[in-house]
Amino acid sequence: MRRLLTGLGIASAAAVVLARFRRRKPAPPPTPDPAEELKQKLAGARNDESPAPAEAEPPGQEEPPLDERRRSVHDRARAAMDDMLGGEDLPGEEAE
Repeated sequence: MRRLLTGLGIASAAAVVLARFRRRKPAPPPTPDPAEELKQKLAGARNDESPAPAEAEPPGQEEPPLDERRRSVHDRARAAMDDMLGGEDLPGEEAE
């Protein structure tokens, strides 16, 4: 009786092992990484673009000093705010 049970146990274990080997499916082929595809597209787009000119301003023209540029930007902003508010004086602004 003992031999019969041992034989059945070994046969059932062998059946389980064989069933697992048969059920295994081959691994699917690796899919390309979407991040790598985007990196390649970006690199291609960068290579296609022509480089921007180094100088945006005509040669021989110097930039005004920083303080002057700041002042002009602030003056334009104040003028735009005055236009939006209907020409009212803004708080903190000196009357001229």
